[in-house]
Parts: sequence; C-alpha cells; structure tokens
Amino acid sequence: MSAQLEQRVDVELPTEPSAVGRRPVVRWAMLVVGLIVTLALPWFVYPPVAMDIAAWALFAISVDLLLGYTGLLSFGHAAFWGTSAYTTGLIAINSGLPFPVAILGGAVVAMLLAVPIGYLSVRRTGIYFAMVTLAFAQMIYFIANQWRSVTGGENGLQGIPKNLGGLTDLVNSDSFYFYYAALPIILIGVFIAWRTVNSPFGRVLVAIRDNPARARALGYDVERYKIMAFVLSAGLAGLAGGVFAVSHGFASLQELIWTTSGKVVLITVLGGIGTLWGPVLGAALVVSLEDQLASSGFNGTGIITGAIFVVIVLAFRHGIWGTARNGINAWLRKRRQGARSD
Repeated sequence: MSAQLEQRVDVELPTEPSAVGRRPVVRWAMLVVGLIVTLALPWFVYPPVAMDIAAWALFAISVDLLLGYTGLLSFGHAAFWGTSAYTTGLIAINSGLPFPVAILGGAVVAMLLAVPIGYLSVRRTGIYFAMVTLAFAQMIYFIANQWRSVTGGENGLQGIPKNLGGLTDLVNSDSFYFYYAALPIILIGVFIAWRTVNSPFGRVLVAIRDNPARARALGYDVERYKIMAFVLSAGLAGLAGGVFAVSHGFASLQELIWTTSGKVVLITVLGGIGTLWGPVLGAALVVSLEDQLASSGFNGTGIITGAIFVVIVLAFRHGIWGTARNGINAWLRKRRQGARSD
C-alpha cells in the first residue's frame, strides 16, 4: 500500500515551481556561481557584514521552508534564532568547546523547543497559526528577560568566545578568518534545506501547501508532516542564530523580540518565497542596506527598508528572484514556441 502511495505521489503531486523547466546543467551552474560568490564575499564586503548576510540568509531559508513550501507563515521564528544564540553562548562560555559544537548544541535545543510549539501550532492555519507562533515567541522573550542570572537580562550574554582548538587565535585575530571557519556551518544548513525541498518529503510538503485535503486523502498524515517541517525549520534557524551569536560575541534580547521575526519574513518575501535563492538575495539586500544606512549615520533605517519593501511587493508580486525567474521562464517558452513554429 505504501509503495502505491509513493507511486501516486511521484505521478500526481505537484513539483517544486522553481524546478519546473530548469535544466540540471543550469541548476548546477547556479550552485557553482552561488558558491563562488559566497567564498568571495568577504573580499568585497566587510567580513562581519558578510557573516551577517550568510546567517540571515540561512535564517530566511528556514522561514521559506515553512512559508514557501509548506504554506505556514510563522511570526515566531525569532524564538528559535534567539534560543539557539543564548544556548550556543552558554555552551561556549561554560564548557570551552569549539564553537561549531556549541552551535550544533544550540540548534538541537531549538529543535527540541520546536516540538511542543509545532505540535500546538500546526493544528491552526493561516493567520491563526501566525498568531500562535508569535504568542509562543513572546513567552520565550519574557522568560529570557526575567531569567537574568542565566541570560543577563537586558545586558545580554556577553563574551561568547570563538574557540576552535589550535585555530582559536587565528579566528579571533581577524573576522576574515572567522568567516571561512563558520561558513561550512551555513553551507551545511543550506544543503539540508536544498536536499529537503528536492526530495519526496519536500514534494509532499508542496502538496500539503497546495491542497491539504488531497494529500490527506492520499494517506499522508498532514499534521505530522507539518510538525516535521516546523522542527527542521527551527533547526536551520538555530544554526543561523548560533553563528550570528558567535560572530558578534554576544546574545541579546534583540534576537528574541518579535521585530526579528518580522524582519526575516520581510527578507523572505522580498527575495521571493518558494525559491531558496530568493531569501539569500533578500538577506544580501537588507543587511547591506542597513549597514550602509548605519555607516552614514542615518537614523530612519526602518523607514527606508519599509518603503523599499512596499515598492517591491507592489512592483514584483513574486519577489525579486521569483519575478526574475518567472520572466526568464516565460521568455524561454516564447523562444521554444517560436522555434517550433519556424
């Protein structure tokens, strides 16, 4: 029976929109170009800013895994980003373990936290799901604010070390070297997301997004798949939050506040949901813009980013990357139709 269901999924369930009509050669070429740009980024951008772009890109990808591929809008993902940041800091400070191990510990705690939150949240849909996740995130924020003996309260958790065995002095001496030491963690997270959406599991998530009743009729436990996607998304957000905390050397309540959840949703929508490449582009644009405005001494960063967000949403319905992708696909279809007519 299960084999029959798998066969039906392969034939009937919709595939990822970004994969339709895309040749494998083009896909791999884009991956190579993306990797080259990622490796070259700190040569053209201030390394701490490049690290922020990478961390926020993975954070946005984790949100896109829910929003773009499962149809769940979470306004509480700062809970996982911030919880992992604090956990990573506590592990690194108190144990002296290498920071990749501390980051992994933070991601595991974020996933454990996501299990009860996801179990209670996925039974709701639409705006109700978003509000439930927001409520849980605010609870985590309140706990962190009150648990001052552990989190430092409003002062935050300071002095998070960049331990890396024999390379500790090197990564501490220059943020350029830390970027390349932490980058593999980001790339592993991106690979997990890419492998997920291009697997049968990812195709089931897309089917649930498009038609939950039909997926349920095929025999799939919709709630269980949503919980699994939610926990996986929290783990990716945890990896990003841990890298962010180690990069800055502290974790603060800012990582848990609701505006952080709003910012990552903005980044995801700005780049284009359901694309994986879109969140990366959105993170690069938003983080770079904020850095430029902060460097210029301008205090109204939120006004500028908000105005740009409104313009892009109105002008690019599917986000920057999504609109560009759709336009290129439409142009290629016209060319193929013209070649056939000739």
